[in-house]
Amino acid sequence: MLDRPSWDTYFIQIAHLVKTRATCPRRSVGAVIVRDRRILATGYNGAPRGLPHCPEGGPETDWPGGCMRAGHCIRSLHAEQNALLQAAMIGVPCEGSSMYVTCQPCNTCAKMIINAGIVRVVYEGDYPDPFSLELFGHAGTQVFRYVDGRLEEVELA
Repeated sequence: MLDRPSWDTYFIQIAHLVKTRATCPRRSVGAVIVRDRRILATGYNGAPRGLPHCPEGGPETDWPGGCMRAGHCIRSLHAEQNALLQAAMIGVPCEGSSMYVTCQPCNTCAKMIINAGIVRVVYEGDYPDPFSLELFGHAGTQVFRYVDGRLEEVELA
């Protein structure tokens, strides 16, 4: 018998492949939207379409004063945002789907995920935003953290 990955492992691994396209040198993140074990859309963090990417030296070295404001790169869209926008551009509804992302969504992305009708989020790495988890809890979104090949249900507020 073949040693096949679980569906969750499979989609998290794809999110890691997607993040290799990220153009922000500060952080690389990948996101995959899935429904019925089929990929609907993918996204990685980077500059808006047609605009210059963050410079090789990092977001602090470009534009007067750099791309960083209050510790955040103001040039890049988040992977989750790009995945949702890709789905919208090609006319694919996200209602009832899952999102796999390589780190915990921030509160802005959490609000977008909730409004898109995504009902399940699986993330791997940390992001210091407990309010996003609170939002997911109020919305009834299922949230899991992928740790060492298994899912851990995240306690939501």
